[in-house]
Amino acid sequence: MADYIYTLETRLSPDQLKAVTLVQDAAKAAEMNLYLTGGAIRDVISGLPIRDLDFTVQGNALKLQKDLERAGAVVGDSDDATKALLLTFKGGVRAEIAMARSERYDKPGKPPQIAPATISEDLRRRDFTVNAMALSLNEGSRGLLMDPFNGAADIEAKVIRVLHNYAFLEDPSRLIRASRFTTRFHWPLEDRTQARYVSAKENNYIEYIRSSTIGYEIEQLAYEDDPLSVLKVYEKEGWLKVLNPRWSTAKVDSVGLGALMKTRQQMNELGYAPDAAPAVLYFLTDRMGEKDISDLRRAIPRKDLVEAWKDLEDHAQQLAKRLAGKEAATPSRTWQLLSGARPEMILFLAITARQQAVAQKIKNFFTKWRQVQQKIPLLEMTELHITPQLPAYPKISNDVFLLLLDGKLRSRTETLKYLKPLAPPPPPPPPPPSAKRGRAAKAAAAAAAATATVIAASAKAKGKGKDQPAATPAVVAAKPAAKGKPATAKPAPPAKPAAPAKPSKPETPAKKSAAKPKAKPAPKKGQRNKAKGKKR
Repeated sequence: MADYIYTLETRLSPDQLKAVTLVQDAAKAAEMNLYLTGGAIRDVISGLPIRDLDFTVQGNALKLQKDLERAGAVVGDSDDATKALLLTFKGGVRAEIAMARSERYDKPGKPPQIAPATISEDLRRRDFTVNAMALSLNEGSRGLLMDPFNGAADIEAKVIRVLHNYAFLEDPSRLIRASRFTTRFHWPLEDRTQARYVSAKENNYIEYIRSSTIGYEIEQLAYEDDPLSVLKVYEKEGWLKVLNPRWSTAKVDSVGLGALMKTRQQMNELGYAPDAAPAVLYFLTDRMGEKDISDLRRAIPRKDLVEAWKDLEDHAQQLAKRLAGKEAATPSRTWQLLSGARPEMILFLAITARQQAVAQKIKNFFTKWRQVQQKIPLLEMTELHITPQLPAYPKISNDVFLLLLDGKLRSRTETLKYLKPLAPPPPPPPPPPSAKRGRAAKAAAAAAAATATVIAASAKAKGKGKDQPAATPAVVAAKPAAKGKPATAKPAPPAKPAAPAKPSKPETPAKKSAAKPKAKPAPKKGQRNKAKGKKR
């Protein structure tokens, strides 16, 4: 059980993980059993990108709306019949929370009879085996995978299989969905599923499709990685006319759509995550009439997506006007303006900008100006103690970058000259070591004092003159301390004084030395005679 939870947590983005946690908390507070279902489980197991999150609760999902809105979720739509919520969480995470239900179709083309049900019954009403799985997010069974139709095996085999023989008759939108999945995943239909698909197409089951499911399929086009390929398959199979009678690939701005997907990929590599869905719909319907576009918008269930699509051109024009004005007169001002703009607007304007100056500024924002960041002397800043731990570091580094952008700092020398006054004072010196205590400390202090005294006496003796040699006693090295005993210095025997050349004050004996005394020097001839006279 733990393996699926680990896989889930490693595959989801941080924003998606936060959304899962919020839904778990809301469901727990409402005492509802919660499951991750549908495409999310399929994508987790297959290793494909997780596009959105599908949750199923055993209870009325609409009761979770207020708690989720307080947590920051935006409700795009709600369905009273299916007790479902379409949500968008922070970071652009899309999610759907629906009531576990059973569906019974009395007649093709008519809405099914819906009733609350268990999670097992809910899985039986789904379209394909790869979507009929659920992962428990409840205490006591967390991580338990429910796979009654062996969808994991079909994911391994990379095939699309319907759950039962009447799948395409009960819900003809599954014909469109099958084409979308085969195009996106490059997975074929299982043999019997392919036969039923052909039969449904020949018997024109698609005429029984419900309008509510048409809007869902239009919306899903906006989130495809290659929407033009899907649209071409729809046109070939005849499904595009079902979505809108006047829609065709000829109405698509394929050049703009290709540039959009390429620019989105570049922004993703730079760390941006723009929601390209409104712009995708814009280019897919670029050459359609206003009435047809309005019909498509009315059919889409997510109203927040529709509003973003409507406002796309107006918001992009406002940003273009600001980029062409004094607010973006310098590279640094342009950088600050684009850094604060919505990524979706930058993405769309990068493709549709008519003014060459505006397009060039956006291009510089993604390419040339980012190379200037490499000129920031990070190593020298570290030596000046200007590090990320410093509270003012973000402002300092940003100011340096903006000055480099505008050419006000032209060399490394000028940059360092600017940085030095901003460096924090050096850290205080470390405190002195604490004084040692005990016998060992006293013995070490006595030995040091004795050594200093001997050195002073030696220096004094050397200064008396060349005629009177001075004793140069050495300090006996201290023996190493035995275990449990302090080290002691062995005093050297006192040196004998040399015979004076003429009567004078008796010379003070040399102090204790740590080394053996030097041999007594032989007296000179004159001194020897004087010594003999004294003896006589």
